[in-house]
Amino acid sequence: MGKVTGFMEIDRQDRKYRPASDRTRNYREFVIPLPEQTVRDQASRCMDCGIPFCHDVKGLKGCPVNNQIPDWNDLVYRDEWEEASRNLHSTNNFPEFTGRICPAPCEASCTLNITDSPVTIKSIECAIVDKAWENGWITPQVPTRNTGKKVAVIGSGPAGMAASQQLARAGHDVHLYEKHQKVGGLMRYGIPDFKLEKTHIDRRVEQMEAEGVTVHAGINVGVDTPIQEIVDGHDAVILSGGAEKPRDLPIEGRELKGVHFAMDFLPQQNRRVGHEDNANAEPILASGKHVVVIGGGDTGSDCIGTSIRQGALSVTQLEIMPTPPDKEDKMLTWPNWPMKMRTSSSQEEGAERQFSVMTQRFEGVDGQLTELHCIGVDEKFQPVEGTEFVLKADLALLAMGFVSPITDGMLDDLGVERDGRDNVQADVISYKTTHEKVWTAGDMRRGQSLVVWAIREGRQCAHAVDKALMGETVLPR
Repeated sequence: MGKVTGFMEIDRQDRKYRPASDRTRNYREFVIPLPEQTVRDQASRCMDCGIPFCHDVKGLKGCPVNNQIPDWNDLVYRDEWEEASRNLHSTNNFPEFTGRICPAPCEASCTLNITDSPVTIKSIECAIVDKAWENGWITPQVPTRNTGKKVAVIGSGPAGMAASQQLARAGHDVHLYEKHQKVGGLMRYGIPDFKLEKTHIDRRVEQMEAEGVTVHAGINVGVDTPIQEIVDGHDAVILSGGAEKPRDLPIEGRELKGVHFAMDFLPQQNRRVGHEDNANAEPILASGKHVVVIGGGDTGSDCIGTSIRQGALSVTQLEIMPTPPDKEDKMLTWPNWPMKMRTSSSQEEGAERQFSVMTQRFEGVDGQLTELHCIGVDEKFQPVEGTEFVLKADLALLAMGFVSPITDGMLDDLGVERDGRDNVQADVISYKTTHEKVWTAGDMRRGQSLVVWAIREGRQCAHAVDKALMGETVLPR
């Protein structure tokens, strides 16, 4: 695996960011790629560890799509980039997405992470696929047969995109439905361009269309078109619409102007960058405002970076969870994903972070938010008397995660069974719902999760659908 002694001879070196003073002036990606020779050196650090936990061995959470990481590390080290691209794409339809926005659980599970120096797997993955695009190695894989079967995929996030591409390559007539004007789901409308420029999505859509996928954008199934009409017109239907219902904060003052869900705020800016129409939405802007982001996850971080780029006067992020430890207990957590203090690129750009904080109420003047009344909480999330404080705020963004798919319309009309969290019920083998012609994958089935898990579920669901329609399948799980 790579150079036998590479991990002893070469130190870990990862991609750097452009200075915050430069990158916050625009919405372009700011990660600086490593030189090719440096990438090869880093790939050579992949050791002959015996059990490569990095690609999910026996349920230990390395790579959800089971990337053959040691294999393509070795190929990169040997300067066999095109073969590395073929290997990478055999398990992951969209490595340029995961190479940019995945938190890299593979690196946490790397054997070298025991000494805090894991292989730079995410950077190597991104370098492989970027080089493949530059050299024209990524081309449409046009099916050699037509099965005569017609499949509808509803929801064009990473799960829907992966399922559509796999089924089209199997020879099915695939129709991908998206309620927004462009394909990509949360990747396009939730993740800012400074983390993932949308040209990466656009060229994958072009590839998919060349492979036979028909895209129906701007059609909200269940609203514009009855779901039964889709079911009747196709041999199989995949629900991959995501988990879009945000967790609310129903406290005093919630109705004040200036209190918004993160997913009302972020898509507006993404549409501005993408030159899409925001005409029907009231502008939500952080320019010249004191912004408070409630929620400490990735969505909250994206709100911070966007607010700073819009010209916020200050940005404060509140998290109800306690301050995580600076360093995990490796003997307790490895090779699983550890809970420890992490600072995102957006947080580095100038946000104040406060932990163990609960917002008690919003207050305002003449219907406009002016401040948040907060209190500290203990380890059981109970308020601690005497820790009350007030934050000045003109804009509060609720970024506390998502609780379930939107059930009004399509899901209610279809009548498929849902689990206790209101996700569509299906197992991870058949991905079949309680409707005889309907399958489901991604966040709509598993709840809010990562892009890499959505790609995995889309691929596995495509395998299940192809097998159900044809009696057999050559699509990988």
